[in-house]
Amino acid sequence: MNMQEAATRADKMLDETFDQVHPEVRWTHGPTTTGSCDVTRRRAVMTIVSPERRGNFLGVVDRAWRASGYRMKSINNDPDVPAIFAQTEDGFGVSLIVGGEGQVFFEVDTPCVEESEVAESTTQATAPTYEGMEHIPRPNIRSPFWSAGAP
Repeated sequence: MNMQEAATRADKMLDETFDQVHPEVRWTHGPTTTGSCDVTRRRAVMTIVSPERRGNFLGVVDRAWRASGYRMKSINNDPDVPAIFAQTEDGFGVSLIVGGEGQVFFEVDTPCVEESEVAESTTQATAPTYEGMEHIPRPNIRSPFWSAGAP
């Protein structure tokens, strides 16, 4: 497997995760980074996930990853900045981290693979892409379900 094939696999893992979230949330791509033999793909959830719904969201993702055969490496149950870290059988690391103002970030780190060029993801983001901006803004899309209880 080369770096592009690994990046494509990472995209598929993220797609499959988001396919399990109902009602759906809107997301945008984070930066793709490459090391000497690995790739990291990132996505940021732009839907506001209220503190009241955060546990539901993490539970959906946890169950989806376990159903996909991912091994749970670590779960941080901090109420403000919870996180889930898992790994596939073939060494892909996947994480969900809740950051500032409750923004949810996903990341897939590939194992070391054969060096190659890596193209940007071809998966269409479901929220604006914020190209040209230095940082992705905080979540700004309301959901009747996921944002319930949020001011």
